[in-house]
Amino acid sequence: MNAENRKKVVVLCSGGMDSVAALYDAAQIHEVTAAISFHYGAKHNDREIPFAKWHADRLSIPHITVPLAFIGEQFESDLLQKGGEIPKGHYEEETMKKTVVPFRNGIMLSIAGGFAESKGAEGLVIAAHSGDHAIYPDCREEYLRAMADAIRLGTYAEVELLRPFIDRTKADIARRGAELGVDFSRTWSCYVGGETHCGECGTCVERREAFQLAGLADPTEYLATGPLPSKPC
Repeated sequence: MNAENRKKVVVLCSGGMDSVAALYDAAQIHEVTAAISFHYGAKHNDREIPFAKWHADRLSIPHITVPLAFIGEQFESDLLQKGGEIPKGHYEEETMKKTVVPFRNGIMLSIAGGFAESKGAEGLVIAAHSGDHAIYPDCREEYLRAMADAIRLGTYAEVELLRPFIDRTKADIARRGAELGVDFSRTWSCYVGGETHCGECGTCVERREAFQLAGLADPTEYLATGPLPSKPC
């Protein structure tokens, strides 16, 4: 990348394979001033956030976790500790809407935008990708374009919302991470949040599928490794 395109950026990093790959991608292209995670009461937060910190430490990038307890207490979603069981099946199944936390990305991006400006950053990186669009309203590009305008117009630094994976698939992200030397065994996807990836929830299915389509060995241990469900029509 040309030097004039290099920016000081903050990366939203949950500890999942997408955001960790985005962290490494950003570290190669930009100057990453911090990685930011959010603990909002999800079943899997305690499993994924330590991996976000591990990778940030590996890259010598400061890492912070922002507590958002009010989401876990006041919002409704099966993804949250107080919610129901995580549904099994493909990530694009209608049932996966039960795992949507209302306006989660909007809240996180608003906080991260203010944090980025406070840290002298010019950009904010989110790992939203093409597979997110079907069920998550606040991952769709039309929404992210609007949020990008809001962050840019709402900051003196005109912080830019960078979304390097918005047109890429999960398999593309797996390939990019492999190119960058990401240890995907130190990332977390499973929404159930147990000691081991369940292998059957939507995020586990998507993870397994991504490695298969990318032609990469999957380093993840799963409780179940049966045939992957078909995508819904």
